[in-house]
Formats: sequence, C-alpha cells, structure tokens
Amino acid sequence: MEYVERLQDYLNRFKTYSTNMDFGDVLEIFIIAILVYYILAWMKTTRAWTLLKGLVVIAAFMLIAVFMEMKTILWIGEKVLGFAVMALIIVLQPELRKALEELGNKNLFSDFTGKLPFDTRKKAGDGQLTEKSINEIAKACVEMGRVRTGALIVIERTESLREYARTGIDIDALVTSQLLINIFEKNTPLHDGAVIITGNRVSSATCYLPLSDSLKLSKDLGTRHRAGVGISEVTDSVTIIVSEETGKISLAYEGDLVTDLSQERLKSLIRQIVMNESEEQKPEKAKLLWKGRSKA
Repeated sequence: MEYVERLQDYLNRFKTYSTNMDFGDVLEIFIIAILVYYILAWMKTTRAWTLLKGLVVIAAFMLIAVFMEMKTILWIGEKVLGFAVMALIIVLQPELRKALEELGNKNLFSDFTGKLPFDTRKKAGDGQLTEKSINEIAKACVEMGRVRTGALIVIERTESLREYARTGIDIDALVTSQLLINIFEKNTPLHDGAVIITGNRVSSATCYLPLSDSLKLSKDLGTRHRAGVGISEVTDSVTIIVSEETGKISLAYEGDLVTDLSQERLKSLIRQIVMNESEEQKPEKAKLLWKGRSKA
C-alpha cells in the first residue's frame, strides 16, 4: 500500500504541474526532446551506445532498490555516482571531442533539410557489404598470403570506426582485390597500418588500431594480430589478418581469433557475420567461430 500511495503522490504532483504549464514550459520540453534525440543518434555510432545499454541496466536496478528501500545499495550508488560520471567523461573523451568538432562545423538545424547534424549515415549507395565485395576481399587475402604480404583489413559494421579512420589517410574507393593488394604491397607508402572498409568502399588506409592485451593470445602472434583482435574487442567490426611470416589468413571478431582460413571458409564467416546475421543465426555464428577459434 505504501508504494501505491507514493505513486499516487507523484501523479498528483504531475497533475498540479500540468495545469500550470505555459508556452515556455512547452518550448523547454521541445528543446530537451530534440537534444535527447540528437545525443542518442550520435551515441548509436560510437562505443557510448554499448555503455548506455549498461547504464540503463544499472539505472533499472537502482530504481528497484529505491522502491524496495535497499539502503546499503543506495548508499553505495550515491558514493560511486560522482566517480562514475568522471570515469565516463574520461572513457568517452575521443568521442566527445569529435562530437563537439562536428557540432561546430555543421549546421545545427540541418535536420530540417533531411540531414542530421552528426553524420550517422553512410554515403548513398554504400550500404551493406555485398557478395562482390566479400569475394574481392577474400581474393586479395589469398593472393597476399601466397606471396607472404602482411595485411590488416577492418570491416565496419554498426559501430562507427571514424575515430580510427582519422588516424590514417582517406582513400574513398570501391573495394577491389587489386586495390587492396596494391595498398599492402611492401615498401609502398600505404602498406603500414590497417585498411578500414565502410560499406563497399575502402575509406582509409595506414590506420592505427588498439592492441589487445588478452592473455589467451599466443606469444607467437605479432603486432598485426594483436591489433586485429584489439579492434574487435572494442567495436563490433570484423578484422581480417594476413600473416607476413606464414601467409596464413585469420579473422578476429568479438575478441576471438579464427586462424588458418581457406578462401571459402573466410567468405563463409564474413557472410554469416556481416550479411546474414539475425537472432536465429547468432548461435550458428558463434558455433562456427568457436569451432575454428585459435587455441592460443
């Protein structure tokens, strides 16, 4: 009964406030709604979206603690809240800096012309990775593996890789096996670093990626493999690595590494992860990855 009375009290306060609303209050609600919309649109293309989902779970748990009067948990939450906000700012510092730069460079009201102030969409016609692009990527990897040319190719999915693309050189060209082979050819200006593929276009080359510090990786794996696993740990991207020492092809996804892939096996994994993923197919995808996962 106490909870019902408390809820009734909140409803009574809302009714009292709603009867006293004026034009300024309506405008304020409208402005806040627009800001929330743009913030969520921006967050969906960054690592902040994953953090937001975690924060929603914590908020729901704290709400339950309020109603159940779990005083110890509420006390801990109150003490941790200040540090949590500071930690979020530090973790999201690159994304926040990029968002502020875009806000300064773009028209805030550009949505009235059908475009978001934050560029959350791919170029028209890029869309999802096509079968042709997958074949071109696999063909390039096999050719580079045959001549022991090292390569690191990152395929962007739902989470934006702009933060990492900014560290490289813009390419913006259609995905072809010849282009990828030429980029990673030894002693060429673009061979060092990673290539990022967005949609069906090579967006950037010579990009720097975060290295994985996972202890499950073999000590025999070099920087290229650790970078491939590292980017897969912090984003939902798919990374393909061609070893310069052995010529073997590997694929990194969600922190796992599948090694010694054939051309058909590589294409099959890319298709399953990038093109045809659905809730029903996720168990099959996980099974395929774990079946071929590195035992390192």
